Amino acid sequence: MDKEKLEYFRRLLNERLDALLSDAAKTVNELTDDEENFPDPTDRATVESDRNFLLRIRDRERKLIMKIREALKRIDDGTYGICEECGEEISEQRLMARPVTTLCIDCKTTQEEDEKRRGQ
Repeated sequence: MDKEKLEYFRRLLNERLDALLSDAAKTVNELTDDEENFPDPTDRATVESDRNFLLRIRDRERKLIMKIREALKRIDDGTYGICEECGEEISEQRLMARPVTTLCIDCKTTQEEDEKRRGQ
């Protein structure tokens, strides 16, 4: 992959990382500010349910942040865009759709089919 494309993906990944980190900071502030006392147990249950849902989303985003940081390291060490399974280049279309991917579409398809067969 040429230098210009790598820099494009670096900017894209950094923008996504910044947005995720900003959302995480907002969540922390909202959770610490949200210490209201609810006389109605139903209201309290709704707030707790919403909080749990938000925390599950943030946990998924935390995992995505780790993947973004790993992708940025791969850009730095020259392995970004190379499939971890077969060693072939990952198509630019695939990287545009999922910039943190480590597998080409053929290897990912094979992996998903294997998982399906094993019932995972």
